[in-house]
Amino acid sequence: MGIVKEFKEFAMRGNVIDLAVGVIIGAAFGKIVTSLVNDIIMPPLGKVMGGIDFGSRFWNLDPDITMADGSPIRTLAQAQEAGASVIAYGQFINNIIDFLIVAFCIFILVKGINMLKRKEHEKPAPEKTTRECPRCLSEISAKASRCPQCTSELEPEKVGA
Repeated sequence: MGIVKEFKEFAMRGNVIDLAVGVIIGAAFGKIVTSLVNDIIMPPLGKVMGGIDFGSRFWNLDPDITMADGSPIRTLAQAQEAGASVIAYGQFINNIIDFLIVAFCIFILVKGINMLKRKEHEKPAPEKTTRECPRCLSEISAKASRCPQCTSELEPEKVGA
C-alpha cells in the first residue's frame, strides 16, 4: 500500500500536473504547427518552386521494385504500397520547418516571460536616507541640519539632497 500512496503524492504534486498540462498543450500546439506547415506554408512555397509537393518528395532506394502492373514508382504512396525502401526527404523538410516554427514560438514565449520577470524584479531605487558631510566627509542622515561627527551646521539647500 505504501507505493500506491507514494505514487499518489508524486502524481498530485503541482509541478507534475503543470508538466502534464504543458505536454498536452504542447502536443496540440504541435498539431497546429504541423497543419500550418503542411496546409498553409508548403503549398504556396511548392507552387512558387514549380508545383513541387514537398510532402511527397522521396528517393527510391529500390529502383528494381515496380508497381503490380510493371509501371515505375512515381509517388511516395506508391512506394509505400509496393514496399520499396525510400528516403522521404520531403517529409524531413516539412519536419524541419515544423521544428523551426515551434522553436521560434518557444523563444518568443520565453523572451516574454523573462521580460515580465525582469519588470517584476526591477523595483525603484530606495530613496537615499544618508548623505556625506561636506566638511568631515562622514556619512550622516539626509535630513540632518548639523553633522553629529564634526558638529558643523549644514546648509539648508543640502538637507534631503
